[in-house]
Amino acid sequence: MGKLAAGDKAPAFTLPDQGDKPVSLRDFAGKQVVVYFYPKDDTPGCTKEACQFNDNLQAFSRAKVAVLGISGDNAEKHQAFRSKYGLRFPLLTDADHSVGEAFGAWGEKTLYGKKSIGVIRSTFLIAADGTIQRPWYHVKADGHAAKVLAELGE
Repeated sequence: MGKLAAGDKAPAFTLPDQGDKPVSLRDFAGKQVVVYFYPKDDTPGCTKEACQFNDNLQAFSRAKVAVLGISGDNAEKHQAFRSKYGLRFPLLTDADHSVGEAFGAWGEKTLYGKKSIGVIRSTFLIAADGTIQRPWYHVKADGHAAKVLAELGE
Protein backbone atom coordinates (compact mmCIF):
# COMPACT_ATOMS: atom_id res chain seq x y z
CA MET A 1 0.00 0.00 0.00
CA GLY A 2 1.15 3.55 -0.66
CA LYS A 3 1.64 6.35 1.76
CA LEU A 4 -1.30 7.87 3.61
CA ALA A 5 -2.05 11.57 3.36
CA ALA A 6 -3.87 14.04 5.59
CA GLY A 7 -7.60 13.43 5.29
CA ASP A 8 -7.28 9.70 4.49
CA LYS A 9 -9.19 7.30 6.72
CA ALA A 10 -6.80 5.64 9.16
CA PRO A 11 -6.68 1.87 8.59
CA ALA A 12 -8.56 -0.04 11.29
CA PHE A 13 -6.50 -2.42 13.40
CA THR A 14 -6.56 -4.60 16.48
CA LEU A 15 -3.16 -5.69 17.83
CA PRO A 16 -1.99 -7.25 21.10
CA ASP A 17 -0.23 -4.98 23.59
CA GLN A 18 2.65 -5.82 25.90
CA GLY A 19 0.25 -7.87 28.08
CA ASP A 20 -1.27 -9.65 25.05
CA LYS A 21 -4.46 -7.59 25.54
CA PRO A 22 -6.07 -6.57 22.23
CA VAL A 23 -5.98 -2.84 21.47
CA SER A 24 -8.05 -1.46 18.59
CA LEU A 25 -7.89 1.89 16.90
CA ARG A 26 -11.66 2.08 17.48
CA ASP A 27 -10.92 2.12 21.25
CA PHE A 28 -9.83 5.72 20.66
CA ALA A 29 -12.87 6.83 18.65
CA GLY A 30 -13.64 10.48 19.36
CA LYS A 31 -10.08 11.15 20.56
CA GLN A 32 -6.81 12.06 18.88
CA VAL A 33 -4.12 9.41 18.94
CA VAL A 34 -0.48 9.26 17.88
CA VAL A 35 0.45 5.93 16.30
CA TYR A 36 4.15 5.50 15.63
CA PHE A 37 5.91 2.59 13.94
CA TYR A 38 9.46 1.74 14.94
CA PRO A 39 11.82 -1.10 13.95
CA LYS A 40 12.86 -2.82 17.18
CA ASP A 41 12.67 -2.61 20.96
CA ASP A 42 15.80 -1.62 22.89
CA THR A 43 17.90 -0.41 19.95
CA PRO A 44 19.52 3.05 20.12
CA GLY A 45 17.21 5.04 17.83
CA CYS A 46 14.05 3.26 18.92
CA THR A 47 14.94 3.73 22.58
CA LYS A 48 15.59 7.45 22.07
CA GLU A 49 12.27 7.87 20.24
CA ALA A 50 10.27 5.88 22.84
CA CYS A 51 11.87 7.71 25.77
CA GLN A 52 11.16 11.10 24.20
CA PHE A 53 7.49 10.19 23.66
CA ASN A 54 7.45 8.96 27.26
CA ASP A 55 9.13 12.13 28.58
CA ASN A 56 6.43 14.18 26.83
CA LEU A 57 3.52 11.94 27.85
CA GLN A 58 2.13 14.56 30.25
CA ALA A 59 2.04 17.15 27.47
CA PHE A 60 0.30 14.65 25.17
CA SER A 61 -2.14 13.88 27.98
CA ARG A 62 -2.89 17.59 28.51
CA ALA A 63 -3.62 17.82 24.79
CA LYS A 64 -5.89 14.75 25.24
CA VAL A 65 -3.83 12.67 22.80
CA ALA A 66 -3.01 9.01 23.41
CA VAL A 67 0.30 7.51 22.22
CA LEU A 68 0.73 4.01 20.78
CA GLY A 69 4.02 2.47 19.63
CA ILE A 70 3.98 -0.41 17.12
CA SER A 71 6.75 -2.82 16.14
CA GLY A 72 7.06 -6.48 15.20
CA ASP A 73 8.44 -7.39 18.63
CA ASN A 74 6.43 -9.77 20.81
CA ALA A 75 4.75 -9.03 24.16
CA GLU A 76 7.69 -10.37 26.18
CA LYS A 77 10.15 -8.02 24.44
CA HIS A 78 7.70 -5.11 24.81
CA GLN A 79 7.36 -5.81 28.55
CA ALA A 80 11.13 -5.86 29.02
CA PHE A 81 11.55 -2.65 26.97
CA ARG A 82 8.80 -0.84 28.90
CA SER A 83 10.20 -1.99 32.23
CA LYS A 84 13.83 -1.11 31.42
CA TYR A 85 12.95 2.48 30.41
CA GLY A 86 9.80 3.11 32.49
CA LEU A 87 7.64 3.54 29.39
CA ARG A 88 4.03 4.34 30.30
CA PHE A 89 2.23 3.99 26.96
CA PRO A 90 1.16 0.81 25.15
CA LEU A 91 3.47 -1.01 22.77
CA LEU A 92 1.65 -3.12 20.21
CA THR A 93 2.83 -6.17 18.27
CA ASP A 94 2.43 -6.17 14.49
CA ALA A 95 4.03 -9.59 13.97
CA ASP A 96 3.07 -10.00 10.31
CA HIS A 97 3.58 -6.28 9.50
CA SER A 98 0.08 -6.08 8.00
CA VAL A 99 -0.80 -2.94 9.96
CA GLY A 100 2.50 -1.33 9.01
CA GLU A 101 1.78 -2.18 5.38
CA ALA A 102 -1.72 -0.66 5.62
CA PHE A 103 -0.19 2.59 6.94
CA GLY A 104 2.64 2.58 4.38
CA ALA A 105 5.13 2.08 7.22
CA TRP A 106 6.49 -1.25 5.94
CA GLY A 107 8.35 -1.59 2.69
CA GLU A 108 11.56 -0.86 0.86
CA LYS A 109 13.97 1.49 2.53
CA THR A 110 17.60 2.45 2.07
CA LEU A 111 20.14 2.48 4.87
CA TYR A 112 23.76 3.41 4.13
CA GLY A 113 23.09 2.89 0.43
CA LYS A 114 21.73 -0.63 0.91
CA LYS A 115 18.09 -1.39 0.07
CA SER A 116 16.07 -3.64 2.34
CA ILE A 117 12.47 -4.37 3.32
CA GLY A 118 11.43 -3.40 6.82
CA VAL A 119 9.79 -0.85 9.06
CA ILE A 120 9.84 2.67 7.69
CA ARG A 121 10.00 4.77 10.86
CA SER A 122 6.70 6.63 10.61
CA THR A 123 4.23 8.48 12.82
CA PHE A 124 0.58 9.33 12.33
CA LEU A 125 -1.50 11.86 14.18
CA ILE A 126 -5.02 10.51 13.89
CA ALA A 127 -7.90 12.95 14.36
CA ALA A 128 -10.91 12.28 16.58
CA ASP A 129 -12.94 11.37 13.47
CA GLY A 130 -10.49 8.58 12.55
CA THR A 131 -8.80 10.37 9.67
CA ILE A 132 -5.10 11.00 9.30
CA GLN A 133 -4.50 14.52 10.58
CA ARG A 134 -0.77 14.47 9.85
CA PRO A 135 1.53 11.69 8.61
CA TRP A 136 5.32 11.69 8.99
CA TYR A 137 7.42 9.17 7.02
CA HIS A 138 11.15 8.41 7.30
CA VAL A 139 11.37 10.34 10.56
CA LYS A 140 14.53 10.90 12.58
CA ALA A 141 14.04 9.37 16.02
CA ASP A 142 15.75 12.13 17.99
CA GLY A 143 13.47 15.12 18.48
CA HIS A 144 10.48 13.62 16.71
CA ALA A 145 8.15 13.58 19.74
CA ALA A 146 8.70 17.34 20.10
CA LYS A 147 7.75 17.85 16.44
CA VAL A 148 4.52 15.93 16.96
CA LEU A 149 3.76 18.04 20.05
CA ALA A 150 4.44 21.22 18.07
CA GLU A 151 1.85 20.06 15.53
CA LEU A 152 -0.63 19.90 18.41
CA GLY A 153 0.23 23.46 19.44
CA GLU A 154 1.54 22.21 22.80
